[in-house]
Amino acid sequence: MHICIVHIRIRVLHDCQEKVYTAHMKTEAKDTKPYHHGNLRESLLAAARRLLETEGHSNLSLRKCAQAAGVSATAPQNHFANKEALLTALAAQGYAELETYMKRGVKETADRGARRQAALLGYVAFAQELPALYELMFARDRVSSSDPDLLRHVGACFVILADLSKDFGRYHGDAAKVEAKQQMFVWSLVHGYAQLLTADRFKKDTMQGMNIFDIIPDLGT
Repeated sequence: MHICIVHIRIRVLHDCQEKVYTAHMKTEAKDTKPYHHGNLRESLLAAARRLLETEGHSNLSLRKCAQAAGVSATAPQNHFANKEALLTALAAQGYAELETYMKRGVKETADRGARRQAALLGYVAFAQELPALYELMFARDRVSSSDPDLLRHVGACFVILADLSKDFGRYHGDAAKVEAKQQMFVWSLVHGYAQLLTADRFKKDTMQGMNIFDIIPDLGT
């Protein structure tokens, strides 16, 4: 009887050790996901974009992006030093896409009125279709405003803005100040309109179906 009990105890101990070892191996395999695949940076940004639309930039983290991309928790550090760096890269992507939206559907040889219409409608469409990204692009406390890539794409959008702000005849006086006022006027108008529209503030029946040119017709000329 004593020998049987000893054998049973040995068997139970062996089974426990085997289970612990198996669990350890599974955990180790889970924590050491390979990250040297095709294009890690783009994969992380794609995962971040998906999370941004569902969770917002406040709840975004490098760990969540790594998990969504199927890589180890430390893998993002090879491309993004911290969350701010990741959000800055997303914002730069946003401005690059905004530039595309503002240029689509119109030729470079088109007159300024046609370019202005395309740019303003594209700006509003971008805000409506990608609201979370649009919000992040103007969240200055979340991104690095000195990032070269971000500045380059912001500058490209401003070139379009500067072009479509010309020839209004709305202001008079010093040429440089007139130019600055026209740029501020157009950007303030389209940005404010896009934000209010995205926030669903135009709920009255009489406001339905209008676009920015219904409010200020001479913007489209």
